[in-house]
Amino acid sequence: MSVLVVGLSHRTTPVPVLERVVVADADRGKVLDQLLKAPSVSEAVLLSTCNRVEVYAVVETFHGGMNEVVEVLARQAGAEPADLFEHLYVHYSAAAVEHLFSVAGGLDSMVVGEAQILGQLRNSYNAADEQGVVGRTLHELVQHALRVGKRVHTETDIDHAGASVVSEALRDADTALRRASGGKVGLEGRTALIVGAGSMGGLAAAHLRRAGIGEVVIANRTPANGERLATALRADGVNATSTGLTALADEVAKADVLFACTGSVGTVVGAEHIGDRAPDRPLVVCDLGLPKDVDPAAALLDGVRVVDLETLQRRLSDAPTGQGTLRAAEIVAEEVRAYLAGQRSAGVTPTVTALRKRAAEVVDAELLRLDSRLPELPAPVRDELAKTVRRVVDKLLHTPTVRVKELAAAPGGAGYAEALRELFGLDPQAPSAVSTPHSTQPKGEKR
Repeated sequence: MSVLVVGLSHRTTPVPVLERVVVADADRGKVLDQLLKAPSVSEAVLLSTCNRVEVYAVVETFHGGMNEVVEVLARQAGAEPADLFEHLYVHYSAAAVEHLFSVAGGLDSMVVGEAQILGQLRNSYNAADEQGVVGRTLHELVQHALRVGKRVHTETDIDHAGASVVSEALRDADTALRRASGGKVGLEGRTALIVGAGSMGGLAAAHLRRAGIGEVVIANRTPANGERLATALRADGVNATSTGLTALADEVAKADVLFACTGSVGTVVGAEHIGDRAPDRPLVVCDLGLPKDVDPAAALLDGVRVVDLETLQRRLSDAPTGQGTLRAAEIVAEEVRAYLAGQRSAGVTPTVTALRKRAAEVVDAELLRLDSRLPELPAPVRDELAKTVRRVVDKLLHTPTVRVKELAAAPGGAGYAEALRELFGLDPQAPSAVSTPHSTQPKGEKR
């Protein structure tokens, strides 16, 4: 069983294709269920964000697992597998580990170093774990990846500027507003409308507050969530209110900046909500929804400038890397080596356990034979003999078992466990029999 990654991201896939493949939160459980029903797949985690859709799976075979995962993604997109192949990337075994650690460290993000991916990865893991589709392999792998991400952000300045897709979109908005005002005013003192009160909406609110925004209106389908975000902004000294989605047209008319990222499947803000704007009152629309939250026709309206994922993808594709990025890559490489060495070492542990178990059985059998030959042997003498024999066996096995773990941890060390099994005539099934998985529930069973 090995780890397989099948994905599409901003690096390989046009945004319109990503929009088709993206998995809404409401559909996540269905997709995970379909993945686990695939014959080759035993564990799965689905990571779906505004610029990537990736499946991490434990599979029996590479080709079988890949084809089954692609079929599930294509079904979700309403497409044929062949339609996705030119945009897909696939990583297997050690390469899959390296990719996940790079993702967790922010090295594969549209904005290199952004920290939001850690929370998104954690949420994706939790969702899969709650559904019962995570076993020991992905549990250990994802938890290690989360630690790698934290280490990268702690030990490097890769996120020194606090950049994210949200901050980059609002930076473009600030530039557009300054240009429209002759270089006088950007976001400072302006009115912003945030559509959606989720994590991205909250991040946008935080950036707008730091930029000196004058007023913020939160429009959300669930009023309580919108009011919660507005309350937090008011506590930070921002003039903030909340409203439902029925008042969109009125609120858009008063806004200078519209930020939208709701996670909805269809358009939330239509062109009819916006209308043409006067040249002296432009509107900058930041649409980071995937699929889009704002009707693309809005970009054709007078006085409206749209910043979306495609805009950011073009601008950030050739962004330079700094020393923080280089150090982050070094950390990822170190952690990949450590993880793989640990897995190789752990792979030989069941065999070592089986060897010690076999030795203990041999000792017990010989002590029983001694009892039958010398039944008059005093109990204290027998006990001392038993301790002596066990000490001898432990000392004989100590160095070989320590060394085999060390050798197995090195690249190419997988054969040492097999050598032990052959040399000592161990049951080939012994390693799996003494290995305890993270989850013992049958494949596909829900908790």
